[in-house]
Amino acid sequence: MYKVLPPTETHWRESKMMKIPNADLADQLGSEKLGARLWRLPPFSANTWHRHVDQDELYFVLEGTGRMRVDGDTLTIPRYGAVLVGPSSLRQVFNDGSEDVLWLIVGAPRHEPSAERGDFYPEDPKQLPPELRGRTWPPA
Repeated sequence: MYKVLPPTETHWRESKMMKIPNADLADQLGSEKLGARLWRLPPFSANTWHRHVDQDELYFVLEGTGRMRVDGDTLTIPRYGAVLVGPSSLRQVFNDGSEDVLWLIVGAPRHEPSAERGDFYPEDPKQLPPELRGRTWPPA
């Protein structure tokens, strides 16, 4: 079995908390076991500061130069570079540059049914990394 999602049929929306454009590829293709999204980070933006309970996540930069923090480290990921982050590590992708950055983020298992909000967000999820100090995100 397989399914195809043409680019012209991919649905994009803004994330609820940080207003980052994203496309939930796994949902649109009907996956029950894998999470997969495209995230387009505009200049001077950030996604949530979060972690997972059971899910490994693979971060892959498709366009631009990716920046992310994992626990206490700040990483610079070149185009086509990848990072694997284990469940308990806090992580956040951000863009402190002037061009959009497109990430593909894939996680498994897809659902973490026993997890509660505090498991994902032990700290303020909207906090920006030090590299964006003085900036405001998300937009009002």
